[in-house]
Amino acid sequence: MIFPLLELTTSAAMLFPVPRFRLCFFFFFVFFHAVNSQNLPGKWDLLMENAGICSMHTAVTRFGTVVLLERTNNGPTQLKLPGNKCRFDPNERVLKRDCYAHSALYDPATNRLRPLRIQTDTWCSSGQFLPDGTLLQTGGDFDGFRKIRQFRPCPADQLCDWVELNHTELEFGRWYATNQLLPDGRVIIIGGRAAHSIEFYPSSLPLVQFPFLAEVQDPQMDNLYPYVHLLPNGHLFIFANTRSILYDYASNRILHEYPKLEGGPRSYPSAGSSVMLPITAAYGHTRAEVLVCGGAAYGAFIKNDVDSPTQGTCGRIVATDLKASWQLEMMPSGRIMGDMVMLPTGEVLIINGAQTGSQGFDKASNPCLNPVLYRPDAVLGLRFMTLTPTTVPRMYHSTAVLLPDGRVLVAGSNPHYSYKFNGNFPTELRLEAFSPEYLSPDRANLRPLVLEAPEEVRYGAGFTVVVETAIPVVSVVEVNLASAPFATHSFSQGQRLVKLAVSPAVPMAGGGRLRYTISCTAPPSANVAPPSYYMMFAVNQGVPSVAKWVRVSH
Repeated sequence: MIFPLLELTTSAAMLFPVPRFRLCFFFFFVFFHAVNSQNLPGKWDLLMENAGICSMHTAVTRFGTVVLLERTNNGPTQLKLPGNKCRFDPNERVLKRDCYAHSALYDPATNRLRPLRIQTDTWCSSGQFLPDGTLLQTGGDFDGFRKIRQFRPCPADQLCDWVELNHTELEFGRWYATNQLLPDGRVIIIGGRAAHSIEFYPSSLPLVQFPFLAEVQDPQMDNLYPYVHLLPNGHLFIFANTRSILYDYASNRILHEYPKLEGGPRSYPSAGSSVMLPITAAYGHTRAEVLVCGGAAYGAFIKNDVDSPTQGTCGRIVATDLKASWQLEMMPSGRIMGDMVMLPTGEVLIINGAQTGSQGFDKASNPCLNPVLYRPDAVLGLRFMTLTPTTVPRMYHSTAVLLPDGRVLVAGSNPHYSYKFNGNFPTELRLEAFSPEYLSPDRANLRPLVLEAPEEVRYGAGFTVVVETAIPVVSVVEVNLASAPFATHSFSQGQRLVKLAVSPAVPMAGGGRLRYTISCTAPPSANVAPPSYYMMFAVNQGVPSVAKWVRVSH
């Protein structure tokens, strides 16, 4: 049986009473939004007034649909499971008979969603897409502590749902861990609360002890959700608290420790965020830079100091250069819980979060309403651009992911233990989309349309992409591959952008239309782009096409 898609139209007035912000923030917001929002780049759109659940984990599938996922022990959501298919758990703290959905599949193309059925608690869990496009989801709390789940996506008009693996489980329970797809198609699962170890899926090795995480732990546990990036040399860059290492997972050896990043803790619960900047053909796909931004002042979490100013610095380092040191930059303002989204252009959108406090339930205030654009190729000191503010605070358990059409989907925000629709920062069930400046109407004639592209490419192989444009192409059209990460707790696990080697666009003869062929070379190895599905964007003068999904394989 295929359940129909559900379109939710619950009244905003009933679900979202106007929050009572602090007086100083209220006056700042009214003044700033009224005077400046029309003069800043970018555009916000409300997609859905009530998605039914507050998504703390979000991921985009190869069919363009979006998996929304929260926790199961939070009481009733506002999205019912179809067919009275309730979940029974005598050990459940809130609802022993739970007929509510705690996951959903959203289709941006139709602006509809349908409920999904998750069985075990996914609170503060981790995830990653496998090479075949299946979403692997691991750990959580309570009955989900050692669980492994899979979601094999399907077209939006078909039925697919979560599958809980009953005969395979994690070797060690993991809560606040990080997952990363490896060049050989396995997923490495690193850390978690009181979990100073590493394991793999599929399981191929015994549990690997990882004392680095114990070394960087402090009294407020600033070693959770470590930032993990697969470098083009095949090793892992792992950052926790203020320290970072180059790790050879094959031999379980730390090859190098980078200089300490100054400015205080950056990992959960003092969470800033991190992203690996684009891996480009200009450097032979061998150079990788890592950016870490924001974070809470040490002690803000322990003291529950919601007014403690946050870090305004970013650290940037060439992770493939063992002689490199951190280069510090200043953001327009301090920020914690900010999501860093790699855009198709290679620029980074920093969105969501707060200016004071720390990460956790009721531990922050002064939301960051303005996204910030980070332009990595600009001159130091001119890399940040403040963008159009939202009217919706997005704080703890908010998420942001790149959609194939170039917009950024924003979901969640639930800075307290259960759904609560009053107070300063209510539970947020609205879905929004932020459109970067490259989607503005005055750039529409630059936007390429991908007419032809392969469905699968093999490492190092040449292939051709055909694009159509409204006006003649006057510069190189980039072809860039963007992964589909698992976004949670201010870090997108597995996020990367690879800029391919391309030839200049060659006009196609006949037909009277502006069509061009672009000769491309696939990533040289799985170290550069581990085997999986990627969004392939053609980018013309900084304006991306709608992506085509392509599978990169051996």
